[in-house]
Amino acid sequence: MAVPSSLTPRLYDPTEEHALLRETVRQLARGEVEAQAMAHDESGTLNRPLLAKLGELGLLGVTIPEAAGGAGLDAVASVIVHEELAYADPGFTLAYLAHALLFVNNFYYAGAPAQHARYLPKTLTGEWVGAMGMSEPAVGTDVLGMQTVARRDGDHYVIDGRKTFITNGPEADVACFYAKLDDKITTFLVERGTPGFSTSPKIPKMGMRASTMCELIFEGCRLPAANLLGREGGGITNMMRNLEIERLGLAAMSLGIGQRCLDVMVSYASERHAFGKPLHEFGQIQRYIGESYAKVEAMRALVYGVAATVSPTSRNRLGTDAAKLFCATAAKEVADAAVQVLGGWGYCTEYRVEQFLRDAKLIEIGGGTIEAHQKNICRDLTRG
Repeated sequence: MAVPSSLTPRLYDPTEEHALLRETVRQLARGEVEAQAMAHDESGTLNRPLLAKLGELGLLGVTIPEAAGGAGLDAVASVIVHEELAYADPGFTLAYLAHALLFVNNFYYAGAPAQHARYLPKTLTGEWVGAMGMSEPAVGTDVLGMQTVARRDGDHYVIDGRKTFITNGPEADVACFYAKLDDKITTFLVERGTPGFSTSPKIPKMGMRASTMCELIFEGCRLPAANLLGREGGGITNMMRNLEIERLGLAAMSLGIGQRCLDVMVSYASERHAFGKPLHEFGQIQRYIGESYAKVEAMRALVYGVAATVSPTSRNRLGTDAAKLFCATAAKEVADAAVQVLGGWGYCTEYRVEQFLRDAKLIEIGGGTIEAHQKNICRDLTRG
């Protein structure tokens, strides 16, 4: 369902290039991504060939400068891609986000030219899958309390520790991750097959099943000095810079989920009859649809408004926290309303709204819990 023309200011498609990007991704999403979504949700597997297809379209480096092989676009473009893909398959979109933002975007802005030459050609095409390791089994949201440690040993670093809930971990050929070096958070790169590095079996999960996750395990893992990403002790800078665009991507996924569930509600309530009239004539159904529409439009305005303020040289932590906080919960509420409007059919798999409800819940947890966003927003507002 297209947004009504009166509600499509340049905020959502600020240039012709953005509008063309949206149309390109929408066609791919409503066709190829939609067609494979249920099968990969049921099997709990990542569609690597489809990820490579996004590489052919230049979408795996949407925020990377053209000179480095990327699309050279901005945060608004990233939001467009995540919204349109999530409309068809949030699980696959999460795998895309973990690759394109958590690895590629993070890696590019923290890395050196020699590292770019080694890793970008394979990750921008999707030949290699990327991941990012931050969360840990014992500390979760308390990132500064991480227990993975690095120590220098000649021209190598030795890593010990574990990362958990790592999206794309089972498939990742390369990952960036954070560890404490002399008690300062530092970013490193690790390739699959490195001695002392392994991954756990896949972790089963409630939703987002078309993306996979596992633990990253470091047991005396020796990394050459060339695998330092950025500078020693510079991990917090890398982390905070990338968290903003990650949260925008997750907020955009929430928007895609909300729009999809709203469209299903409207269609079903128009076609389904009860007691001799269509469902949309019942006041209770009108409440679900009306409130869901308002939430979707509020999500759209907030996420695109914030995206327009974010760039590699422009920060908006308060805005990105607010966008993800609001959109995550709003998407879950709209998905829940869709299940209720469809009744028994909503609880079953045919219309997929039960999947979108399962998927939506993750966004209240991943990339920062809603409680973390509430804390961050309150802290930032009271500092002045």
